[in-house]
Amino acid sequence: MEKKRVDESVQVSAPVRVDRLAKSKSAFEHQREERRLRKWREMIGVGGSDWKRYVRRKPNVVKRRIRKGIPDCLRSFVWQLISGSRDLLLMNPGVYEQLVIYETSASELDIIQDISRSFPFHVFYQQRHGPGQRSLYNVLKAYSVYDREVGYVQGMGFLAGLLLLYMCEEDAFWLLVALLKGAVHAPMEGLYLEGLPLVQQYLFQFDRLMREYLPKLGEHFTQEMINPSMYGSQWFITVFSYSFPFPLALRIWDVFLYEGVKIVFKVGLALLKYCHDDLVSLPFEKLIHALRNFPDDAMNPDKLLPMAYSFQVSKRLEELKHEYEKKNGKLAESKAKQKQTHPA
Repeated sequence: MEKKRVDESVQVSAPVRVDRLAKSKSAFEHQREERRLRKWREMIGVGGSDWKRYVRRKPNVVKRRIRKGIPDCLRSFVWQLISGSRDLLLMNPGVYEQLVIYETSASELDIIQDISRSFPFHVFYQQRHGPGQRSLYNVLKAYSVYDREVGYVQGMGFLAGLLLLYMCEEDAFWLLVALLKGAVHAPMEGLYLEGLPLVQQYLFQFDRLMREYLPKLGEHFTQEMINPSMYGSQWFITVFSYSFPFPLALRIWDVFLYEGVKIVFKVGLALLKYCHDDLVSLPFEKLIHALRNFPDDAMNPDKLLPMAYSFQVSKRLEELKHEYEKKNGKLAESKAKQKQTHPA
């Protein structure tokens, strides 16, 4: 099985004139990055030995540093620490290899057909049957065997594909398990169960939040008959890994793994707020296009994420969750009574 870690290819910028000021700035930035790395290594400790103690002692410091972005060279290990997947890996030696080599899955053909659609423009996944596609197949197949109730759904490929850019197959598999089974935060498996029940709940919550925070835009969406399933489903199913720029997706994932799904709501609200004045003037067709193709300046992490952090949604999300469950419970009861009254 492929164990190689592959990072995003580096784009070479156009040549620039080098002068003393540029050199001193570069040296300053280098020193700043070194100080940042030292702080992170002190937080983590050898092999992660200090991490849990540091989080207990200084949770606000950890949260602030994660929101600023995890250093790329430490991202793989920190993701495993904050997701709880490292504990799962250590408690289940040999399980991943067993799932990949000795088990069969009813989803194998579906996985093979979908693999080329996950990150088609990333060099790691472009080669047909190459190391990237093989690793992605192995992780998805292993999960479909590990959790036969959920099995395999196409959106999982974007989650696993992003993880494999930073870690080996076994690490990526256990992180996927931690996310879907809820090792630290609420389980995500409802995003992929039949009927996509968790997607429906999240879209209900997001629509209400959007109308409360951005009432003018909410009214315009009503007039143009725009509902959140037309633009927001992929945000939740892939946690912005589907079509968002890589630097932004990574910063979102840093926070997502530590704080949970509320960052998806916050980023969605920030995107709509950032483009609010343009969106409220667009008719249906142009509105749909704009909601699926945000401008480049809106995708700048240093602009978008501070705006996202300004939204306080935790309490309201919990209230809307109870409202949704109550509403759906009554709907289910009504359907059950109809069946009893009018049996097939």
